[in-house]
Amino acid sequence: MQLQVAIIGAAHGLKGEVRLDVRTDLPEKRLRVGTILETEPAEAGPLTIKRHRTYKDSWFVVFEEITDRTAAESLRGVALVIETDEEEDPEDDAWYRHELIGLEALDPDGYTLGAVTGLEHMPGHDLLVVEEPDGKITRVPFVEAIVTEVDPDDNCVVIDAPPGLFSEDEMIISDETSGESK
Repeated sequence: MQLQVAIIGAAHGLKGEVRLDVRTDLPEKRLRVGTILETEPAEAGPLTIKRHRTYKDSWFVVFEEITDRTAAESLRGVALVIETDEEEDPEDDAWYRHELIGLEALDPDGYTLGAVTGLEHMPGHDLLVVEEPDGKITRVPFVEAIVTEVDPDDNCVVIDAPPGLFSEDEMIISDETSGESK
């Protein structure tokens, strides 16, 4: 199975170095010097890591096949992928994107909130992208306090969302002068 390791970002300097948007919890393992990575689209690669460095939590790499800034700029947006065995590093609370997409999103009482259509990587934590039944897209922080259960065998995720996150949530506004709820 192919897994996305990183997305190539902007060129850095004149000698072909690029910044990476890392999509793996194991960059030290996946981005070692000498590693050959397949690409999406396939015609951009394969690419071999010649050297790498980190600076302020960002990864920068130079590929053996890329020797100047122009060639590096042409790679912007290309995904670096590896062939891997899913059972290689099993973790109880780690999920691959392909395992989440298509799962039904339920609230703690079992009511349908929508379907998971994507996963967005953000600096603080990932976001589950949920398409609600009315077509609205909601981004849900993928943290244990909100996404309380992921059950691929039952084809669902349980989301204990704070009020107002989903469009079906109704806010009751109290009219203090009449004491009525609107």
